[in-house]
Amino acid sequence: MALRTEAEGWLRGKDTDQWNDTEVGARAVAKWRETIDDGRTWVVTDVGTGDVLGTISRGPADFDFWTAEDVPQAGFYLYKLIVARRSSGRQLGARMVDWASRVAALEGRDWVRIDTWRTNTGLHRYYEDLGFKHVRTESPVHRRSGWLAQRPAGALTHADDLLEVAGTCPGAS
Repeated sequence: MALRTEAEGWLRGKDTDQWNDTEVGARAVAKWRETIDDGRTWVVTDVGTGDVLGTISRGPADFDFWTAEDVPQAGFYLYKLIVARRSSGRQLGARMVDWASRVAALEGRDWVRIDTWRTNTGLHRYYEDLGFKHVRTESPVHRRSGWLAQRPAGALTHADDLLEVAGTCPGAS
C-alpha cells in the first residue's frame, strides 16, 4: 500500500489526473486488497535488503473494456504495476512486464493486456515503448481508465536481464 501512496504523490506532480481522486482511490485500494488476498499480486524485492521495489497484479478481463470479440481468455490482464521511486531508472517496470509476458506464454495465452488511465499520455508512450499496441479507447462514464493496449505473450524487452523468481508463482520458472 505504501507504493500506491508514493505513486499517488508522484503522479500529482505529473501532467495527469490519474489517482488523484480520494474517493475513487479508496475503491481502487479496496479492490487491490482483494487481489492481494486472492494471491494475484506479486512484489519485487531487493535480495540484499528485502525492501519492496515494485508490485504487479493480474486479474480477469474487465468487461467494461474487453469484449467477446477480443477473445478474453487469450489475454493475461496486467494491473497495478507500481515501481518505488527509489528504483526508477533501473528498467524495473519493463522487467516486471517481461516477467508477466513469460508467465502469459507459459500459460498458453496470446497477449499481455492492459487498460490505463485515458488521460495519462506519458503512460501510453511508456507502454508503447515496451511493445504494446493501442487497441482502442473505451470511455464508460463510471471509469477513468479505458486506454486499451496489448503485446504478444512471450515478447521481451530485456531478455538479457530477467527478474529472478522466488517463492511460488503460477507458470513461473
